[in-house]
Amino acid sequence: MKSMTGFGRAKLEKNNRIYGIEIKSVNHKYSDISIKLPRSISYMEDNIKKEVLKNISRGKIDVFITYENYSEQGKDVIINHELVKKYITEFNKFAEENNLSMDIPITEITKLPDVLTLRTIEDDEDIIQSEVLEALNMSISNFVNMRLQEGEKIKEDLKRRIEEVEKKVQEISVYSTGLIEEYVVKLNQRLKEMLKTDSINEERVLTEVVIYADKCSIEEELTRLNSHINQFKQLINEEQPVGKKLDFLIQEMNRETNTIGSKSVKLEITNLVIDIKTNLEDIREQIQNVE
Repeated sequence: MKSMTGFGRAKLEKNNRIYGIEIKSVNHKYSDISIKLPRSISYMEDNIKKEVLKNISRGKIDVFITYENYSEQGKDVIINHELVKKYITEFNKFAEENNLSMDIPITEITKLPDVLTLRTIEDDEDIIQSEVLEALNMSISNFVNMRLQEGEKIKEDLKRRIEEVEKKVQEISVYSTGLIEEYVVKLNQRLKEMLKTDSINEERVLTEVVIYADKCSIEEELTRLNSHINQFKQLINEEQPVGKKLDFLIQEMNRETNTIGSKSVKLEITNLVIDIKTNLEDIREQIQNVE
């Protein structure tokens, strides 16, 4: 089990190139990835996203990448000759019109916009991409490990809470046993008191019992609830992402619990239903953190 909240960082230095990568995530219903990286390596965005999705299935994920290249290898300095000529022509024209001397060092001209361009040679792009992915996978590994550690804590908490729910369900089962028999005894006593006779119409009593049994029977709900609890226990031990499945199961468990509460004819059962619903709400909140 993995938490959807996590953070991972990595730094890689190779051949005078420095890469820094940070990944962080928070809860999200689906997968939402945002990548911020320097323009010089923006062509890698799709490959970076694919690499992240191999390891992360859900969450709002932010990836921050920094890149510094101090290597001369794979670089090409380009001077825009035509633009330089235009700059000089315009400067000369301005100098003549305003009776100024024209004496500009070439180093100053190179500082003008778009005169110099530092281009990465295409043959070196593959090397840089390989290094970026290497740093990315280091960051992802740290990120996933943190998610696993958080997920283990959530898993233990979910185990404890679902066991508490199971215990309450068992108590409800005990209280529900013998409800019909108790009702038959009470009904007979009530009829005798009302009719002031020991002679009771058994057929009428049987009809009332059938109606009562249909109204208050919770055996089906308890069976389904126990089945959902067993499924929940199995899911939290699986390796693949289970957050959405767990969320669905909790909805079903809430539905069965509500039905039991509406059929309750005993205060003890009603109180246990309230306890179960409280635990299920706590579980539902925790599940929002599960991938």
